Amino acid sequence: MAKNKGVRINITLECNCRQEPQEQERGPGIYRYTTTKNRRNSPSRLELSKYCPKCNKHALFKEIK
Repeated sequence: MAKNKGVRINITLECNCRQEPQEQERGPGIYRYTTTKNRRNSPSRLELSKYCPKCNKHALFKEIK
């Protein structure tokens, strides 16, 4: 028997700076955070401002998949 998924799910947040064609200070690449969110309270995609070591500043991180 298969179990149903719980209310809290794991999500991946990806830096938005990889889509901007600009000179990056620390080299190419992407940076990702993993976290959880409540599926009932926030059904839409999550966007948070977090520190990105690739751009060396705070950037907007968007939920993927």
